Amino acid sequence: MTGSSPRTLADELRSRSDAELAGLLRARPDLLSPLPGDLSQLATRAGTRASVLRALDRLDTFALQTAEALAVAESPCPLPALAALLPGGEERLPAAVDTLRARALLWGGPEALRLVRTARELLAPAAARRRGPDGAGPAVAPGPAVAPGSTGLGPALADAAAGISPSRIQELLAHAGLPPTGDPVSALAALAGLFSDPARMNALLAEAPEGARAALDRLTWGPPYGEIGAAPGAHLRWLLDRGLLVRTAPGTVVLPREAALHLRGGRAHRELRPYPPEVCGRAVDPAAADAAAAGAALTAATVVEELLADWGRERPPVLRAGGLAVRDLKRLAHTLDVAEPEAAFWLELTYAAGLLAADGEADERYAPTPAADDWLARPVQERWAALAAAWLATTRVPGLVGTRDAKARVLAALGPGLDRGPAAELRLEVLRIVSGAAPPAGPWSDEPAATGFTGWAGAEGGDAVTAADPEAVRARLAWELPRRLAPEARDALCRAALHEAELLGVTGRGAPASFARALLEPALAGKGPGDPAAAAAALGPLLPAPVDHVLLQADLTAVAPGPLTRDLRAAMALAADVESTGGATVYRFTPASVRRALDAGRTPEELHAFLASASRTPVPQPLSYLVDDVARRHGTLRVGAAAGYLRCEDEALLSQLFADRRAAGLRLRRLAPTVAISDVPPEILLERLRGLGLAPAAESAEGAVVTLPPAAGRTPPRSAPAPAPDGPPPAEPGLLDAAVRAIRAGDHAAAGAERARAARVPEPSGPPPRTPAAETLAALRRAAAAGTPVRIGYVGSDGVADLRVLTPVRVEAGLVTAFDHTADEVRTYPLHRITGSAPAAP
Repeated sequence: MTGSSPRTLADELRSRSDAELAGLLRARPDLLSPLPGDLSQLATRAGTRASVLRALDRLDTFALQTAEALAVAESPCPLPALAALLPGGEERLPAAVDTLRARALLWGGPEALRLVRTARELLAPAAARRRGPDGAGPAVAPGPAVAPGSTGLGPALADAAAGISPSRIQELLAHAGLPPTGDPVSALAALAGLFSDPARMNALLAEAPEGARAALDRLTWGPPYGEIGAAPGAHLRWLLDRGLLVRTAPGTVVLPREAALHLRGGRAHRELRPYPPEVCGRAVDPAAADAAAAGAALTAATVVEELLADWGRERPPVLRAGGLAVRDLKRLAHTLDVAEPEAAFWLELTYAAGLLAADGEADERYAPTPAADDWLARPVQERWAALAAAWLATTRVPGLVGTRDAKARVLAALGPGLDRGPAAELRLEVLRIVSGAAPPAGPWSDEPAATGFTGWAGAEGGDAVTAADPEAVRARLAWELPRRLAPEARDALCRAALHEAELLGVTGRGAPASFARALLEPALAGKGPGDPAAAAAALGPLLPAPVDHVLLQADLTAVAPGPLTRDLRAAMALAADVESTGGATVYRFTPASVRRALDAGRTPEELHAFLASASRTPVPQPLSYLVDDVARRHGTLRVGAAAGYLRCEDEALLSQLFADRRAAGLRLRRLAPTVAISDVPPEILLERLRGLGLAPAAESAEGAVVTLPPAAGRTPPRSAPAPAPDGPPPAEPGLLDAAVRAIRAGDHAAAGAERARAARVPEPSGPPPRTPAAETLAALRRAAAAGTPVRIGYVGSDGVADLRVLTPVRVEAGLVTAFDHTADEVRTYPLHRITGSAPAAP
């Protein structure tokens, strides 16, 4: 920054360009809500505690260390003095200062850098105190460990000694060999000057008794507070008498900041980390990575389809406290043939995509939503793109399922308590790191750390892509966002993001998939959400073509040599059970699966015809016998309504049922050798009898066998759960530009600059203009783009149209946001109340 230093942060903001202000609002989107009226309001909001905390949480390690050094330095701090606090970081220091300045955490020229006051208070509390016990303890026992990334420095001497009497302060001067002063302020300043003078401080410490320097060394790098006994030794009394240790409470002392900096050799941090850790890995063939990712994408779409089909039939209940019962999650994991944590992931992903929800009935149950039918009708690649987009945006964390919250309550799948505000941001940062991993054999550069996402790792034309080492990714994430979460939670989210990306097909063999570029690159570059349609188009050619046949085998199995067409897959799922998945899916026919097809209304003849037409191999004789055998027994036992009744031509079978203890809960009563009744409704009776291994069928009032195919349950229309980030997302470029113009206009009005320009804006005169709506809209948009004033006719609440002069800044969603020269303020007007527009010049 050149020229004289600004007096305030607001003054510096006024000197910034529109692009720089837009960059500030992009980096700190919370400043936009609500829109500041002028730059003074923007500066005030940028200094509030909540906003500063949010901005600090998004700094990388070295930018944070730079802010911490400024917090403990004298204010204002010249750039050379700041560099002296950060030895070894001189090369990266200008970029770190620019980062802090761009985010309005720092202002002033290089000769007078000032950290905003709230940031100073947060990073270096001046009135920090720690009350300790009065009893005896070790000589200067360190206090609690300092927070990760902090300097470990205590308060300045003036703050630490605020409660010391003036006479005691004069005694400290005398013991330190300094002349007395007329007041405590100048006395403490003289003592602080001694601590900050290397030559005089070394001379003073040379006189220290044995053990004094060791006591100081224990507090030098933090924590700065320590405990002393009720009767401190001579070496501690020597330190106390010279202000090198200051009592803060009975039995508690603190090492003043000036003395600690001398003992550290002027360093603000024990370990300076100006450069991010290198992220390398192993080389992966791009074709192999894409093939693996495409296979995972196909599996993801298939698993979610199976989940929706299963829950359309089963419709598991919602717990009273919300969420899914553990037994239902276990059953789903068995159905999908995956581990429970993976089942929780697919379940939460389906829920986040809006394909699954609770039905809202009195006996609330989960079921697919109407959106699931639309999703199922789309091609596989489009289904995957919808799932991937939902995964990138969701803040729910499936890995928390089964853990306990702060009140020791178990967190259930689909239940409350699984949202974590930073989840989506950290997930995107992990993908940014993975996408920018350096090739194993190439030289490493720190450019990605300085400029953000700079492009996909691996060049076009077949060069190997890099599968980043997970531990290197974790270390890089810790450097990029050291304050964003507690280390354990951040590492857990990092591991989950890497595993979920591989499951979903965003990465393959640890390397980013090429077809995910269109979905990820805009988000990684800070340009908003990606393009799911383009990602789906890129994935399509990588997916295998669906096959319309299976290969029946003599062991009652069928092999699908590739992904089946949707109709064939649904038919196979009805008549057989999935035994294994992979490159080829293996189905197994069992009596239960054949009975399931018969229960759904298929006749034996239809099953035989289906098997013959679907298979490229002859239908094995054992499979034909299985279908005929199950069909022969199907419907021998019949269920009707009494509440329910049983009718069976085979008396022995009915007697066998009465003798089965497992049927006691059915409360059967025999009315005749072939007839029994039950208090259980027919649909429940059918389900219970099938659970006993029988093959009952329902019958009509006329005694004919009827099929009761289970209807696929659906909820009423439901919206996908909205993500719950802990801050607003970055605004779109168009909105940022409009916001900057509005803030500028308000600032000009507040400062009187707008009134100085009023001579160029004519006073409203003449009748209100009347133009067609389309012409009015086009004129307002042109004026907003050019920043020129226009005259409009506006119909007020009283129904009378009057003339106003506006400078539009934004026209969208049926509203015009503009600086009203008539009212001298920023206002918003509905378009339907504007009668017309005309140039401001008469």
